[in-house]
Amino acid sequence: METMADKPRLLDAVRAAIRTRHYSARTEETYVHWVRRFILFHNKRHPASMGADEVNAFLSSLAIDGHVSATTQNQALSAILFLYRNVLNDPLPWIENIVRAQRPERVPVVLTPAEARMMIEQVEGVSRLVVQLLYGSGLRLLEGLQLRVKDIDFARGEILVRDPKGRRDRRTTLPR
Repeated sequence: METMADKPRLLDAVRAAIRTRHYSARTEETYVHWVRRFILFHNKRHPASMGADEVNAFLSSLAIDGHVSATTQNQALSAILFLYRNVLNDPLPWIENIVRAQRPERVPVVLTPAEARMMIEQVEGVSRLVVQLLYGSGLRLLEGLQLRVKDIDFARGEILVRDPKGRRDRRTTLPR
């Protein structure tokens, strides 16, 4: 028979479920953060005793009181849904009642080559090298910061990006 001492704490159970599914450390950190905020928002009530009304109240508070973006609100919702589906094993019959934030349509901002050059000229040292790599090869910020010399093939003019978002190694061009 399982006692309370044997049962893992909720946030530890969330961490274990995330690690079992091989999610990234950043995802684990983010999901645990949002689950903790959700529980604290409802005065430390256990999520098993809550449903769609409580999830909607939390998400609405994030938007109205916290002034978070739709993307942040959806990230919090993903963490809460992960909690219910994968930790609490709740089939979520009330999922249709959740209000999802809509991202506004935006035209992407693209710098002209001259504007990019002006920005790069404002940076010095190693930071400048990283900015040049990001711009010239299309690397994400963390990919550029985690780049190692052994990942650069000067002869072929390529960069090997290891363990990127999506977990599939890829090659990209090494800019001049």
